[in-house]
Amino acid sequence: MSGAVSDGAALITPEAAKPIRARIIDWLAGSVAAQRDRWRLWAPVAFGGGCAVYFGLSSEPPLWPLALFAAVASAAWIVARRRGAGRGLTVPLMLVACLALGLAAAKARTERVAAPIAPALAEPTVIEGWVVDVESPGARGSRVIMAPVRIRDLTPEETPLRLRVTVRGAAPAPGTPLRVFAILNPPPPPASPGSYDFGKVSFFRGIGGAAFGLGDARPALLPEPPAGLKRQMAINGARFALATRLVERLGERRGGVAAAMVTGHRTWLSEDELSAMRDSGMAHVLAISGMHMAIVGGFVFFGVRLMVAAWPWLALRVSGKKVAAVAGLIACGAYLLVSGGPPPAERAFTTAAVAFIAILLDRRAISMNALAVAAFVVLALRPETIVQPGFQMSFAATAALVALAETWRGRLKEISAPWIIVTVQKFIGYVTAVCAASIVAGMAIGPFAMQHFNRTAVYGLIANVSTAPITGFILMPMLALGAALEPLGLGAPFLWVAGWAVEAMLAIGGWTSGLPGAVQAVPSAPAVALPIAFLGLLWLCLWKGHGRWLGAPFFAAVLIWPRPAAPDLWIGDAATTAAVREGNTAVLLRPGVRLFPAELWSQRRGLTLEPPEDGWIVTRFSRRPEGQGPLALWWGTRAPDAEQLAVLCASAEVIGVRAAVASLPEPCHRRLVLDGLDFARGGAVELWRAPDSPSGWRAVWTLEERGDRPWSPSHASG
Repeated sequence: MSGAVSDGAALITPEAAKPIRARIIDWLAGSVAAQRDRWRLWAPVAFGGGCAVYFGLSSEPPLWPLALFAAVASAAWIVARRRGAGRGLTVPLMLVACLALGLAAAKARTERVAAPIAPALAEPTVIEGWVVDVESPGARGSRVIMAPVRIRDLTPEETPLRLRVTVRGAAPAPGTPLRVFAILNPPPPPASPGSYDFGKVSFFRGIGGAAFGLGDARPALLPEPPAGLKRQMAINGARFALATRLVERLGERRGGVAAAMVTGHRTWLSEDELSAMRDSGMAHVLAISGMHMAIVGGFVFFGVRLMVAAWPWLALRVSGKKVAAVAGLIACGAYLLVSGGPPPAERAFTTAAVAFIAILLDRRAISMNALAVAAFVVLALRPETIVQPGFQMSFAATAALVALAETWRGRLKEISAPWIIVTVQKFIGYVTAVCAASIVAGMAIGPFAMQHFNRTAVYGLIANVSTAPITGFILMPMLALGAALEPLGLGAPFLWVAGWAVEAMLAIGGWTSGLPGAVQAVPSAPAVALPIAFLGLLWLCLWKGHGRWLGAPFFAAVLIWPRPAAPDLWIGDAATTAAVREGNTAVLLRPGVRLFPAELWSQRRGLTLEPPEDGWIVTRFSRRPEGQGPLALWWGTRAPDAEQLAVLCASAEVIGVRAAVASLPEPCHRRLVLDGLDFARGGAVELWRAPDSPSGWRAVWTLEERGDRPWSPSHASG
């Protein structure tokens, strides 16, 4: 009996005998100790957090307190390190210092790029300037970026550095001097509170206004442009010529996709092709980003390394790996130049450059350390990217893939196996790797796609796994060779192969986007959910050990966070259009008029836009319910008279009027009347029924949510 007891006691280890609390403490201590070499990876996270805090402020802070905070925090961290303080002190000080530096860097960047923003002119004006680049086709013409030289009614000090101009007819080539009679406005504000801010993005690109041409553009007689502008137009002119050549070689359907992937020009893409690529989850293929840069750089790297290895004399005298890294770096730089250097391409080039430089320094090219350096460089140069969907999705996917690479364990291979077994093993390994990478990258970018684009491509995994071999092994390499050799007249064979690869990719995109339920609409979660999900993903990727899974529930924040009720009414920023919610449908009061803001709003709220049916009375300047309804809209530039206003108030609870109203007739005293002055101050508005409110409605205005920031026209004019 005693022997049995002693045998049972021997099975109880000292670890198992510890109280649960002590075991938890030991586990936490061991988990924290395992991060010894990982704490530095959180530095760019804190730096990006500082940038995000700056862009989330409702008013503009002065520079000196932020600079002082950064200096003091950095000094405290440096002193603590030099005095040999433990990680319990130095790590928090490092994170605070990086957060403070992010705040200061974002403010300094804002000060550096600040430029005039065009006012909303009452009358059309004449714009004379240089066409810097061709951006994309608009609804009724081509959109170009112009460097204005003269704008009638504006002084040189009030003239923006760049304008986005929609011109009629074919797109003029970069370097063309142009004279346009156009309506000029500042960059558009967000379509609704919390939605995508085109004005902020334009501000950091130096674009201070948007113009719509009213007639045919004509040549202008302008003075010689500055050397920097001339060089930029020459590069963009060569890019546009190459894009045109690709379209001539391959036809508009195939060539349009090729031009978008090589030079960034989307002028020739049809709406059907864009829609199919979006709905199949493959729109990222058309945007020059990390995938393209990795394929081009990797293709050149492995090609050069193979050539060096094939020449024994050279292979004995140089490091083929380092020569290939230099060639890959040059190729990525050339691709960046040809693409026009959009922000996604700049981010991708920075990441690729860090990887190739790591090879030159005998370090691992693909590692979390390299990714952290790339993130730091990108955010230090362009802090505004932290709030842009492209940066968030790109680095989220890359971090997830690097984390996958860190934990990936390849299948053991048979030694001296027959070639057929080796071939099968390699094929299975490739398919497994592609599927795993697609699943992990798709999951990583999922919260951002839901929050920013409010759509989920249900068959995106099928489409991306199916096209990965085509884009990686055929399309991008052939496009790279064809584009490089086209100026010599030798690119035709490679472009022909690329054209068939484009056709195959479009066929897969069209098939998957046409499947039942291919796209699911998802309303945006509250703004706080996305940073929580981002931090959860970073915890999953950066934390070492089983403790990383503590980030999983936070990563799911966007998916599981309860959605607030959609607003009952929406009125656009100038009361030229509005919508009434009926269940999951939004009835648009002016279909076809300024449709884009309404689409953005309904998409963000997960609603389907529908035109009004029976039950509405339409006049020349208004639409109102036949009986009683929630909303009536007056879009005339002149205010309605007292009788017209009384009729509107008799039929609706809320009346949106484009013009300023001097006085209200008696029937309107019990209604909520929003006029031109309200919209000038607040922009677009969302309204919810609120019985406890004096007006019966709760209103949230776009410009109040946006705050008084340098990219706001009110700030610029002030």
